Amino acid sequence: MFRHVFLTGPPGVGKTTLVQKACEALASSGVGVEGFYTEEVREGGRRVGFDVVTVTGERGQLSRIRDVSAAPHGRREHMVGQYVVDLSSFEHVALPLFRNVGSADSGSRKVFIIDEIGKMELFSQSFIRAVRQTLESSSCTILGTIPVPKGKPLGLVEEVRSHRDVKVFTVSKENRNTLLPEILSTLETCLKQTA
Repeated sequence: MFRHVFLTGPPGVGKTTLVQKACEALASSGVGVEGFYTEEVREGGRRVGFDVVTVTGERGQLSRIRDVSAAPHGRREHMVGQYVVDLSSFEHVALPLFRNVGSADSGSRKVFIIDEIGKMELFSQSFIRAVRQTLESSSCTILGTIPVPKGKPLGLVEEVRSHRDVKVFTVSKENRNTLLPEILSTLETCLKQTA
C-alpha cells in the first residue's frame, strides 16, 4: 500500500497543473491541503525565473536569470543552467510549511504538496532533511513532483522514486488530461492509510 503520490515527466508536460487540479478536488471534498508549488515567472512572454508559491498564496523567489551586471562579490551562487537560485527566499517560504505538517491532528486528513523536488530545491540541506522526515511521517500524505532521470542522478529524487511508500505516475502529453481521476483515487487510498 502507498502513502504518497509523486508525478514525474518532462518539463512543461503539465505536472504542476495536475497537482493544482488535484488540490482543488481534494479541498472541495474536505481534505486539508498544505504545501507549495513552483511557478514560472514570465516577463514579456519570456521565462525569467521561478517562484515558490504556497497553497495559501504566499510567494517567494526561487530563481531568476543571472543579471550579468549584478555579479556576486565573493558570495557563492547556486546556479542551474542560466538561473541563479535564491536559497534564502526559497527556505523562508518553504521550510515553515514542513514544521506545520508534523503538528497535524492525528485524526485529520491532510495532503502536503511538494512541487517540486528538483535541482534548484536540492541546494537546501534543510529542505532535503524536511522531505525525508515528511516521507517517513505517518501524519500526512504527500502529493509531489520529481523530474525524469536525466544526466547525473539526484540523490533525494532517486530515494523518492524508489521509496516503498511512494506511487509514481509518469505524466505525458498523451495522458495528462485523463490521469486526474487515477491520481485522486490513489490519494484517497493513501489518506485511508494515514487516518
